[in-house]
Amino acid sequence: MNPSVVIGLSAVIVAIRDGEAVVLTVRPEAAAALPFGPFAPERDRTFELALREFVSSQTGFELGYVEQLYTFGDRGRDAPRAEVGAGAARVVSVGYLALTPSASADTVWAPWSRFFPWEDWRKGRPDLIDEGIKPALMAWAGKDAGRAARARLAFALDGASWNEERVLERYELLYEAGLAPEAARDAARADGRDPAEPAAISAALGEPMISDHRRILATGLGRLRGKLKYRPVVFELMAGEFTLSALQKTVEAIAGIPLHKQNFRRVVERTGLVEGLGRMDVETGGRPAELFRFRREELQARPALGLSLPGVRD
Repeated sequence: MNPSVVIGLSAVIVAIRDGEAVVLTVRPEAAAALPFGPFAPERDRTFELALREFVSSQTGFELGYVEQLYTFGDRGRDAPRAEVGAGAARVVSVGYLALTPSASADTVWAPWSRFFPWEDWRKGRPDLIDEGIKPALMAWAGKDAGRAARARLAFALDGASWNEERVLERYELLYEAGLAPEAARDAARADGRDPAEPAAISAALGEPMISDHRRILATGLGRLRGKLKYRPVVFELMAGEFTLSALQKTVEAIAGIPLHKQNFRRVVERTGLVEGLGRMDVETGGRPAELFRFRREELQARPALGLSLPGVRD
């Protein structure tokens, strides 16, 4: 007899590749999925150790920095059941965020902008918000002032300010409005049907993922964006030696917004967390730039804050 609840583990694993924030995915021949696997209480001592083991076995990739995100258990999240051996059980998933400085070539990585194209403001406000998302949300809101206000605040409509940390709130709003294709799939599964994985509704609304993996990914991205400002986690994405330009591009790729170069460098220097190496990077293709390293030893001596996002250009 199958247990009524089975615990699965899902991982949002983030790296930087060619200046883009990318996430590790599995099952490239079907709808994209995050690495996921079972937690076996009789075998696994901790959730994190189980996560590290199955990610390594699925991808051959060893995790570095890891932190727990949230527990996800909505009805209808049946896609991973075969992989976790759940049968007819309810699957509850514990999500994790992991960071790595290396997006290895023998694994499958996807830019997060494939799944959340409205989140990338590095070149300015994306046209797809006003051309595709706004009309669809306003049609859903109709004469409901509360719905219209939520859409306005989440997607910075009609002069409202953009808050880059509200990634999950925006996805949840699209899901509620039926604009995320996963919503119809999950409703059908809750009714006992077995629909195929859905296709994207439009380029503006991003690509769907299996189960609730896009919700888990949104949670991970929002957490990481917020954490940039109060913990030095960005350095977990950097190589041992880096230029300040590469550091800024990494922060911009995660936050999805452009930063003022001089102000950003002043913020970095004030933290005391980087040290110039007295050598130049001559492989940038342009003017040689000084190489720096992260002073990890400072974390042992004092609490270290993250990096503020100064001088953001509108």
